[in-house]
Amino acid sequence: MSDQHNTLATPTGWIIVPTADGPMRVYRARPDRPADRAVIVLQEAFGVNDHIQDIARRYAARGFLALAPDLFHRNGVGTLAYEQHAEVMPLIGAIGPDAIVTDVEAVLTHLAEREGVPASRTAVNGFCFGGRAAFTAATGISGLGAVVVFYGPGIAAGPHAVVDRAKNIDAPLQLHVGSQDPTIPAEQVAAIEGALTAAEADFESHVYGGAGHAFACDARPHMYVEHSAATAWRRTHAFLDKHLPQAA
Repeated sequence: MSDQHNTLATPTGWIIVPTADGPMRVYRARPDRPADRAVIVLQEAFGVNDHIQDIARRYAARGFLALAPDLFHRNGVGTLAYEQHAEVMPLIGAIGPDAIVTDVEAVLTHLAEREGVPASRTAVNGFCFGGRAAFTAATGISGLGAVVVFYGPGIAAGPHAVVDRAKNIDAPLQLHVGSQDPTIPAEQVAAIEGALTAAEADFESHVYGGAGHAFACDARPHMYVEHSAATAWRRTHAFLDKHLPQAA
């Protein structure tokens, strides 16, 4: 197994962060020494479930202060099972760009004011719906340290598409998508890459042959593709260490 499974015991738990739309639960995982860099982990369509909490803990084991905001806080749903795909679709459909920016900005404010970690030392890493949310945050918030998108549908098509806002992105951006992902067909990948190129964004785009949606989610064995996931995580860690190097 790759180092993505390095899960040292770290202090974890839920905190409450105020937003313009009310209080928001945030799952926090601290590294074993004071952190001067952070990562905001944005949930899949199923909420801040065990898998997303595990990713936060993995980041903490690598020296990041990791925060995973509950983007369902407006409706109080919490988490849903992976089988409840039909139930999650209206929930994520209700979360547009403004709400995403509001929530990520709230976490950034918390990090700056309560933890002393500025946006320039903070990455945003999103998965599935959270991938779209991470890209959206990059278009609406300046000064982020880095942004990593894992298989985010709806960036280039759909009611909350934001590909036309690519010109606003000033953070280094890395994207991962499976070549067999039906939610992000090749023409949408091309549209995203084209918009980022036209915007002269600093970005990397990686397509994983034979992999489908959620290929890095080891909590869903029928979708998980271990070699693609290991490569994507290795690239992610290198990307974040480049743009947010750990203090000596």
